[in-house]
Amino acid sequence: MNMSLNLTWRKHPVIIIVSLLIVSLLIWGFWPQPVIIETVAAKRAPLTITIEEEGRTRVVDRYVISAPVDGVACRQQLEVGDTVKQGQVLLGITPMESQVLDPRSRAQAKAQVAAAESALHAAEQQAEAAEAAAELAVIEHKRLKPLLEKGVISSDAFDKAATEVQTTAAAKRSADYNVEVARYELQAANSVLQYRTASAGSNPGEPAERIPVVSPIDGKVLKVVRECEGPVRTGDSLLEVGDPGVLEVEVDVLSADAVKIKPGMKVLFERWGGEQPLEGVVRTIEPVGFTKISALGVEEQRVLVISDFTSPAEQWQRVGDGYRVEAKFILWHEDDVLQVPASSLFRYQQGWAVFVVENHHAKRRVVKVGQRNGLVAQILEGVSEAEAVVNHPDDDVEDGRRVKQRI
Repeated sequence: MNMSLNLTWRKHPVIIIVSLLIVSLLIWGFWPQPVIIETVAAKRAPLTITIEEEGRTRVVDRYVISAPVDGVACRQQLEVGDTVKQGQVLLGITPMESQVLDPRSRAQAKAQVAAAESALHAAEQQAEAAEAAAELAVIEHKRLKPLLEKGVISSDAFDKAATEVQTTAAAKRSADYNVEVARYELQAANSVLQYRTASAGSNPGEPAERIPVVSPIDGKVLKVVRECEGPVRTGDSLLEVGDPGVLEVEVDVLSADAVKIKPGMKVLFERWGGEQPLEGVVRTIEPVGFTKISALGVEEQRVLVISDFTSPAEQWQRVGDGYRVEAKFILWHEDDVLQVPASSLFRYQQGWAVFVVENHHAKRRVVKVGQRNGLVAQILEGVSEAEAVVNHPDDDVEDGRRVKQRI
């Protein structure tokens, strides 16, 4: 047997070498190769669970200055950012100017003046007639009095004369009142003609007194609604004032996240322009939500969360009304937490598991997970500190499979 092998080796050495090489390559090719992996050591470190959303600052007490009456507002001299004092006159409102009369209306106004003048003359003539009748009644009453004493006339005739005195006196007073009414009507007709014609360029008298509009607080002008002079109606907004030194932050969060936030919860404000984040505290969560369209076109139910600054005022005094901030609400925090990357976890038997590297082999471990923030997860059971776990395990990693650390 040995002799035949030796003869074959001597006669066909190349064939034997090639065959051995092929067999070796086949064995090497089908031999299980270690999976290249990345490992991360489980470690203890601080862990914070937060909700992050964009927000903006706003003045706590904002006052909208409105027109108290109908009129013409004067040109606004204040600008945004100007300081105002409580009781300071911000602007004035003058009464509305009369409507300009067209030729037809002017002719009607002149006719009304003429009619009022004629009515006044008629009232004056009636007053003179009533006065004459009253004087005649008094003379007649005086003439009948001696006759009554002598018994020439009856007492009924004398009483009728006395009644006539009272009647004519009342008629005289009524006629005098009619004269006054006619004078007022003439004055009103003249006013219509005079002041409405004055709108076309004449000046009938001194301008009407302006109604001052004052500031209710010490603060600054936040918004100027009307800059130019023009007519305003009662309730029209003119400008807004407030105190920028008293700010709050409004953040709209998803309604599912809003139920996790509580009043008094700590919040950090980042990316506001300063080097260090500002601290704050949640004051209230509004009980009413609203619908908002996200950047992807999805309808979301969101809720406003109002927070106050707790950092010293000198740190955020450069922040004004409507500034953008990024709010980070602290839901949970511990300084010493055993944690692994969240990317090392995978689902296994309705729970969570990780692959732990032991003697260059991957071993599956069922773990109990606590808090998670999207990047790392708290490990309550299953992994010890400093143990190497596989990060981003793929389908090639199996329980007991040889693994090799990526260089």
